[in-house]
Amino acid sequence: MGNRLQLHVRLLTVSVLIGVDLSLLGLIAGVAVRAQNNERRVLAHIPGDIIIGALFSVHHQPPADKVHERKCGAVREQYGIQRVEAMMHTLDRINADPTILPNITLGCEIRDSCWHSAVALEQSIEFIRDTLVSNEEEESQGRCTAEAGSLLLQGKKPIVGLIGPGSSSVAIQVQNLLQLFNIPQIAYSATSMDLSDKSLYKYFLRVVPSDMQQARAMVDIVKRYSWSYVSAIHTEGNYGESGMEAFKDMAAKEGLCIAHSDKIYSNAGEQSFDKLLQKLRAHLPKARVVACFCEGMTVRGILMAMRRQRLVGEFLLVGSDGWADRYDVTDSYEKEAAGGITIKLKSAYVTWFDDYYLNLKPDANLRNPWFPEFWQHRFQCRLRGHPQESTVYNRTCTWRESLRHQYAQDTKMGFVINAIYSMAYGLHAMQQSLCPGYKGLCEAMRPIDGRKLLDFLMKTNFTGVSGETIHFDQNGDSPGRYEIMNFKHIGEDEYAYIHVGSWDQGGLKMNDEEIWSNNSEIIQSVCSEPCQKAQIKVIRKGEVSCCWTCTPCKDNEFVFDEYTCRACVLGSWPTDDLTGCEPIPVQYVRWGDPEPIAAVVFACLGLMATLFVTSVFIKFWDTPVVKSSSRELCYIILAGICLGYLCTFTLIAKPHIVYCYLQRLGIGLSPAMSYSALVTKTNRIARILAGSKKKICTKKPRFMSACAQLVIAFLLILLQLGIIVALLIIEPPQVIYDYPSIREVHLICNLTTLGVVAPLGYNGLLILSCTFYAFKTRNVPANFNEAKYIAFTMYTTCIIWLAFVPIYFGSNYKIITMCFSVSLSATVALCCMFVPKVYIMLAKPEKNVRSAFTTSTVVRMHVGDAKKAAKSGKSTSSMANLFRRRGSQIKYKYFNSNGKSVSWVQNERSYRPNLWKRMSFHVKKKETVETNQTAIIKPFSKGGDTPPEVSLPFVCSQGIVVVDSEDASIIGVGDIGIGIIGVQTQGTTIMDQISSVVNRFTANISELNTMMLPGGGNISPISTTALPTAIDTAPCPPQYLTSRGRQAPSTVTTYAEVMPVSNFCENRPAGKIYEHLAGTCMSTRRVKDMEELLALTPPSPFRDSMSSNGSSPPSLSPASEAEYDQLLLRHYSQSSSSL
Repeated sequence: MGNRLQLHVRLLTVSVLIGVDLSLLGLIAGVAVRAQNNERRVLAHIPGDIIIGALFSVHHQPPADKVHERKCGAVREQYGIQRVEAMMHTLDRINADPTILPNITLGCEIRDSCWHSAVALEQSIEFIRDTLVSNEEEESQGRCTAEAGSLLLQGKKPIVGLIGPGSSSVAIQVQNLLQLFNIPQIAYSATSMDLSDKSLYKYFLRVVPSDMQQARAMVDIVKRYSWSYVSAIHTEGNYGESGMEAFKDMAAKEGLCIAHSDKIYSNAGEQSFDKLLQKLRAHLPKARVVACFCEGMTVRGILMAMRRQRLVGEFLLVGSDGWADRYDVTDSYEKEAAGGITIKLKSAYVTWFDDYYLNLKPDANLRNPWFPEFWQHRFQCRLRGHPQESTVYNRTCTWRESLRHQYAQDTKMGFVINAIYSMAYGLHAMQQSLCPGYKGLCEAMRPIDGRKLLDFLMKTNFTGVSGETIHFDQNGDSPGRYEIMNFKHIGEDEYAYIHVGSWDQGGLKMNDEEIWSNNSEIIQSVCSEPCQKAQIKVIRKGEVSCCWTCTPCKDNEFVFDEYTCRACVLGSWPTDDLTGCEPIPVQYVRWGDPEPIAAVVFACLGLMATLFVTSVFIKFWDTPVVKSSSRELCYIILAGICLGYLCTFTLIAKPHIVYCYLQRLGIGLSPAMSYSALVTKTNRIARILAGSKKKICTKKPRFMSACAQLVIAFLLILLQLGIIVALLIIEPPQVIYDYPSIREVHLICNLTTLGVVAPLGYNGLLILSCTFYAFKTRNVPANFNEAKYIAFTMYTTCIIWLAFVPIYFGSNYKIITMCFSVSLSATVALCCMFVPKVYIMLAKPEKNVRSAFTTSTVVRMHVGDAKKAAKSGKSTSSMANLFRRRGSQIKYKYFNSNGKSVSWVQNERSYRPNLWKRMSFHVKKKETVETNQTAIIKPFSKGGDTPPEVSLPFVCSQGIVVVDSEDASIIGVGDIGIGIIGVQTQGTTIMDQISSVVNRFTANISELNTMMLPGGGNISPISTTALPTAIDTAPCPPQYLTSRGRQAPSTVTTYAEVMPVSNFCENRPAGKIYEHLAGTCMSTRRVKDMEELLALTPPSPFRDSMSSNGSSPPSLSPASEAEYDQLLLRHYSQSSSSL
């Protein structure tokens, strides 16, 4: 478990350390979790006592369009399969040699790097993972077998060192990882100078010299033939960059000039190589020599581009050891490469490898997992029945194919073998030192310490495969010895690499006659050519004065003299002949441009629409539509909209100090006027609706009057005005010149970022506040659909301003963007909030009535305590039956979450809109009532909406509360007609008393008289005398109506005192009482009124209801023994116009 934690910690350390390089950070993140589409990597494993790891480029690197997939290209022979077989066969020779590591078998684990950093890192992490897992297994196995005195390793063994990879850039990435785990690495072709820095790459060694020596050899070749004016190309990466940097430094010291320098990836596309050749072509015919510190595939890409550009014979390439004498670079492009001079690491031909390699067959070579794939690719055939049979090829392999056909040994084969021998000799020296006189691995080498192994490797000294001495200097490098090759035409359609010289510490030795038969054939590549127009001579630091580079002046510069370019002052531009400068024409927004025309037309249409809406609102000033819209605030909104459209004209006009002031005021003030009024309105609606969800007996919210709303809106507007004035003082408006680019001059007002952000930021706060309230009140009743219009307005406005910010600050069309943003915001407010109202006033006048804007068609009632009633668990009474949903026979089993309010959801579409009074009934018990139970009762209407199958409430004779005729009291309120409240009621329940009181006191509400009572307008006032004491003298209780000749106040409060009479049921007969309450003496209107009590629906603004599927909850069923001594009735008149 500890080692697993150590694994995670070390891998995390790898990510942090390698993360310094941004490119490697992406690679290590990608390696940590493989892509799903990435194929599983194949490896070759040969068991042994000691395992040596190796990274070879078995396949080509991923194409440019598939780099992110890390999917390798086609299989390679020289750089891939040959090197894999070379390592396997070399280990066979070492294991068979008794003088090297006696009684110790060397094994290997070979992985494919694909010549790509990401793939190589992925494979390296697999090496590390196997190492850490093996260490954990070794410790576990060691504990289990300690008593037996033996140590048996399970699974794959860790690698003690790594051979490769071939690329310098890939080797650097791998070394960054391996050195964290003290694993030595020996490279066979990585020549980058960066790898010589032991402070960065401590565990890196190589059997090849540093590129510093190769760069010296290349400079000596260029200097020998007096090519003083050359181009320089290198492969993107550590190998090319470090080598070319060394070449440039040495060339400058030698007086050589670089005509053009560029870099390119080896797997770049054709377009990139074509562009590169076009740049090189621009320096023809002077710079004909191209010094190319490139990898082989980069050179091949250049040759292909030369053919496409038809530049055969125009350039002479001087290549590094990345090209060397590789035929895979020049294959099919011999004419383009002809004449090229290359540098090759001196390496002898390994004959014994040919004897082994050329006799390999797919059926016999089973330890190389890539060999069947290579065989099919090499001979373009398929191995029938083989597990790795390729379906790409149609021809079947005949087994008569031979590797001798078109065979060429890898030019770096000797270095691969020397690297393997270096590791073997280092291990041998370590074994001799740590295990003297012991054949095999002793305990001192279990496990092998990489730090100790590195010390022995640095001291290695042996004779290489070609007879040269192999040793490492203090930087881990080997001495440099190079061969100079010339690729030339030697016969009809036959080209070959010819050895024409050598380079070592003693200098360059060349056979010129082998390259050119006479001196006249030597191409010329010199500098000091005259510069073209608009160019100056630039002498690089350290170069001779006769060699310069022609460099064009910048766009805003003119030629001061042949060596100097001078920039024109801001606001001016060079003349056509580049001899001086002239002023740049000043630009500003003009009325005739297409964008301003569109903005002005849009603003004019908006202004006309705004004026039209304003005139309609003035004409219908006293109609319910206008009243219900908070007309005072509406005019403020319309004023802000109108000002927003006017801003377009100040923004488009030619900048002037007056217009600059108007822009500052209009841009900030117009939205503030509209949104301040909207915030005030939506806040008011939200507070009213929030209060309506509470108990009825609450005090009226403050600042609800029209005057208070206007004051709040103007305070918000004045705050914005204060911000604008402060900014005008801090940053006074001025007309200035703006320079979006060095070639443009604009005349604008000095509207800074602060001048835009501060006012618009305040407006943004208003918009967010308004959006919050609009969202909060989105579920108001259908009567209050204005809140939904406001919500839609705010949502759309937020989208507009969110789009405005990036467009305004990210483009040069600031004025046009501001015009359309302000106009669109005004248009959205105008269309969403005012167009529906104008449509009703003009096209639907029948809806412009007061009855269409009532708050609700229901009455809210508080009765008893829900929680106490719920706890009682007794059967529901007749009062509970009143609150049972229609048609439902299932008992309600759930309570509301707040334990106080219960309401039922019911579709109210069937009810006609009426102007009802909102009523609240409070029934006070003798005992202290803790909380009030809330229920919703649908008020009376002219027509009964109760289905005929619903029965009337059952009237119980138990727990009846009555009043005696002597206790009847007369209460008068305001100017309302006076009625008798106390009546002798026989055999009624508490709900029946409430129903009777409601029936009588609705007469005091003037609107209900006309809508509920037939012929209410013609009924004469009722006498104020008391009723007869006996109820049987009249068939029904009389109606107490308000005199139509007297105006009722908007709010009426009525109180009724009800005194209980004990033992009523025992002392009085209930026959007539029950008959009266059941309806024998009840008029048709009374029956309808009682039926209306069954239609219980909650008003839509209140969301405290529960979606039930049962009957009324038991919380609405008061205890049967409860007696009430006081009945309080209040009714309020409030319509949506007050919102």
